[in-house]
Amino acid sequence: MNSLDPTDLRILLELVRDPRIQIGELSDKLGIARNTAQSRMRRMLRSGVLRDGGREIDLESVGYDVVAFVTIEVTHRELDGVVGALRLLPQVLEVHEISGRGDVWCRVVATDTHNLQSALRSILRIKGVIRTETVLALHTHIPYRTEPLISRLVQGASVQATAPGE
Repeated sequence: MNSLDPTDLRILLELVRDPRIQIGELSDKLGIARNTAQSRMRRMLRSGVLRDGGREIDLESVGYDVVAFVTIEVTHRELDGVVGALRLLPQVLEVHEISGRGDVWCRVVATDTHNLQSALRSILRIKGVIRTETVLALHTHIPYRTEPLISRLVQGASVQATAPGE
C-alpha cells in the first residue's frame, strides 16, 4: 500500500466527486498551492494510485485489496429498503437487481478478510435480507472497460458514413 497523507486523500476525494476538476480549482478548493496539487497528482499517477489519465483510483493501492461479489436473496417487498441500506455502506461499490439465483448482486471491497466479514455482517443485518452468498475475486484479468464498445460504435458509424449511394 502506498503511503498517502491526508492531503493526498483529499485530492482523491475531490477527483471522485468531480473527475473534470481543473488543477487550479482543485488547489483552491483544498487550500494548497497549484504546484503542490500537480506534483502530488503526478506522484500518484507514477505510483499507480491514479490510473487512466488521473481520474480513476486503484482501490488496491489505497488498501482495499479484497474484492467480493455478494449475491443477496431478499424479501421482495423489502427490496427498495435493502437497496437504500446498501447505499449507506461505503464498502459496497455497486448494486444490481438480477434475475436467476438471488435478487441483488453487489461488488464489495475490503481491506482484509476481517473487514470483509464486518461488511457482510452489516449486509445480513439489513431488514429484508434473507441470505447471502459471497465469492472472492482472486485476480482481475479484465478490469471494467468501455473503450471496445465505443470503438465498435465509431467503426460502425464510419462504415455508414462512407457507404456508397447515400
